[in-house]
Amino acid sequence: MEVLNNARPPHLPWRMMSHKNNRPTPIDVPADVTRRGLLQGFGAASLLGALAACGGDGDTSAARGSAESHGGPAPADGGVPGYPVPGTPGATQRRFAHPGLLHTEADFQRMRAKVAAGEQPWLDGWNRMLTSGRSHLNAWPRPLATVVRGGAGQNFAQMYIDIARAYQLALRWKISGDTQFADRAVVFLNAWSSTLTSIIGNADRFLAAGIYGYQFANAAEIMRSYEGWAATDLARFQQMMLNVFYPLNHHFLVAHNDAEITNYWANWDQANLASMLAIGVLCDRVDIYDEAVGYYKRGAGNGAGLQAVYHVHPGNLGQWQESSRDQGHCTLGIGLAAVFCEMAWNQGDDLYGYENNRFLAGAEYVAKSNLRDATGAFHAMPFLTYVNKHGVASGVSPAGLGHLRGVWEIVHHHYAHRRGIAAPWSARQAAQLRPESDGGNGDQLGFGTLVFTRDAPPTVGRPTGLTARVRGSQVVLSWWGSTGAVSYTVKRSAQAGGPYTTLASGIVDLMSFTDTDVRAGQVWHYTVEAIGTAGDSHASEEARAALSPELLHRSAAVEVASALPGGLLERLADFSMCARVWLHSVDTWARVFDCGSGPRRFMMLTPRSNTGRVRFCITTVHGHNLQVIEGPAALPTGRWVHLAVTLSGTLGTLYVDGVAVGTHPLMTLAPCDLGEITQGWIGRSQFTADPLLNGRVEDLRVYSGALSAADVAALAGQ
Repeated sequence: MEVLNNARPPHLPWRMMSHKNNRPTPIDVPADVTRRGLLQGFGAASLLGALAACGGDGDTSAARGSAESHGGPAPADGGVPGYPVPGTPGATQRRFAHPGLLHTEADFQRMRAKVAAGEQPWLDGWNRMLTSGRSHLNAWPRPLATVVRGGAGQNFAQMYIDIARAYQLALRWKISGDTQFADRAVVFLNAWSSTLTSIIGNADRFLAAGIYGYQFANAAEIMRSYEGWAATDLARFQQMMLNVFYPLNHHFLVAHNDAEITNYWANWDQANLASMLAIGVLCDRVDIYDEAVGYYKRGAGNGAGLQAVYHVHPGNLGQWQESSRDQGHCTLGIGLAAVFCEMAWNQGDDLYGYENNRFLAGAEYVAKSNLRDATGAFHAMPFLTYVNKHGVASGVSPAGLGHLRGVWEIVHHHYAHRRGIAAPWSARQAAQLRPESDGGNGDQLGFGTLVFTRDAPPTVGRPTGLTARVRGSQVVLSWWGSTGAVSYTVKRSAQAGGPYTTLASGIVDLMSFTDTDVRAGQVWHYTVEAIGTAGDSHASEEARAALSPELLHRSAAVEVASALPGGLLERLADFSMCARVWLHSVDTWARVFDCGSGPRRFMMLTPRSNTGRVRFCITTVHGHNLQVIEGPAALPTGRWVHLAVTLSGTLGTLYVDGVAVGTHPLMTLAPCDLGEITQGWIGRSQFTADPLLNGRVEDLRVYSGALSAADVAALAGQ
């Protein structure tokens, strides 16, 4: 039996001192848009909150001190506020599809047809389940009133074994039609729902509530349509999920066991997100479902979508948050995030595609990390230094390299066969594990070869998601490949729509190309063609790149606490922001601008930081990886001051009155690395405890590309 040990190292306490004033303030968030037309109008996002934190007020708590040492606002140690209290009825405007978690009725029809016809690899997947030892009628449930995971008296294996039996018996019924298996699955579900009252232990109790919560809900979701399961028994099972599992899921995502927010690795959040989403569907609780989706998109913890995939490298390789920890937990996280996305997909929400398929970027990174190249060595991976509460990491951890876990079929078949997006590294992982088992360890339901395999699309599609980012004196292209393509060709043109000139052909590995044959003043239009086995080509949409700065936005006069236009910054690598500022007083941690998504990811400019100096900074991990440019002093009061921040490649520069007052030569973060920018404020901080700017802002400008020193001086002199 393999059970991953998520216990902390001895020197890292679970519980840390909280900021006494860290109180969330709810804000309105627009309703989410569902993926499928038939579900339009049913979804609504949970209310999310701006986390209150401040900078430089003299607080000496442990949580605050961690942030101050990196020069940024204090990281919040809460979660996403505004969540419903357990037991509150959900909204009624949406109807969930049933069965609609990991498997729909259409999925079961596919499985039945493929197994009955003896088609591969479905038949091998079916036979693997039949030989698992947990899909037979020779066992009876062993329910517990109290399940313990972590600490003395652990007995949680007893629960996950029975969950695996209930799930596999349910699958046997749906695929074979034999009601003996349905009847026995009901026995397991009823035994536990009439007995279980609590899950306890150390912090690992949250893992139990998460992993086994989503698994239990899936077994019940399959069985809810069985006539032999009484409505009163289903209702009792739903109450067990709401009363035993959901409160732990909810508490963890809100409070993180009272720890500093980066203490817990991605899989902790992901387990509880999967359980919460599954319970929402099983219990027809829209509020709980929306809570999970809202957290995945905008939550503060390491398992939220943008935090789990810490950074996306060229070619859409997404560095996984646990890659510097060990590979067993990386693959666990991939499995948990995949089931979360699959369950949401079956309810009409495309979280697989969130932020340009960000989850796939992370899955491909983990898959490639754990595969060997032609020489037999593990692949060398790009790595951006990762910093969190536990310290600094500079590379992929060798611990567990080559780890095998049966979680790859779900990833490969969604992207490659359902969507036509190539997932080559996930495909190689799936191939070496086919047919997948459940691993026998309770970490995943398993049998992905049987339940997730789909036929490949009949034709090669076109590449998608092409980006062209200007970084210094070059343009970096990245794209998603097409299922069935054998190579890719990169082309460019000086005008939209062509004619195009070929820059590179025969690209087969990294879906990226860097154009260095550029100079200032040029505007290029790029496209990528997928080449099929018959020599047929399929072109992507066009991406544009301007090699000289272009004005994207200008406001002559700006109200303090007004918002920047949405979508203005997310695509920018090289950029410039300029403004004129008149200060009546220079207050510590006031903002000229502050853009991002709360404490986790932001970039801001303050007239006076806690060091007493004007500062620009950007971070993607709650201030732990803060990249800072400071001037020699705070901004003056009582006169107009011209400010500008530019980024060219990795050179960041801060200007005051047309003169460079600070630089950062290795600034690896750019606005495009922030992901979705949910807040873009002028004269206001994202942290509600910070003061408003006591002054005025005029002539605010945002450019794509970096203005030259001469350009900035000319603007300052106007």
